[in-house]
Amino acid sequence: MDIKKSEEVLAEIHRNCTYALQSISDILPETDDEEIKAELLRQHEEYERIGGKAALLARERAIELKNPNPIKKAMMWTGIKMNAMKDDSRAHIAEMMVQGTVMGITALRSTLGEMSDEYADTEVKELAEDLLHTEEEFEEIWKKII
Repeated sequence: MDIKKSEEVLAEIHRNCTYALQSISDILPETDDEEIKAELLRQHEEYERIGGKAALLARERAIELKNPNPIKKAMMWTGIKMNAMKDDSRAHIAEMMVQGTVMGITALRSTLGEMSDEYADTEVKELAEDLLHTEEEFEEIWKKII
């Protein structure tokens, strides 16, 4: 098994937050439900907080964090817009958010599972665990809406 280095874990945190922020920004204009909008904005702030910490840790460690592929981002935007056009109900918006959150949780669990405690940067690992816990909370919130 390949042991994940702290740089790779930090890159995963950055990627996860970037995709979540993009998805939330794409979904926000597609809903008129004020309660859903408020939850989306709250979650956006949390992803910004964690993403900001990841950027700070990367800068302190002279690690360059690359932004996700623009083609993948465009495909995400198209998928979200098409999905929301078909059904912009609260349940469907929540279902789309659960799908994205589950993908993020899966990626983080995999990355953390491949990280060696022996070589782990404690701050990076704690940030990854913070993001994982945050996403698990978000998943529960969205599941209650579905």
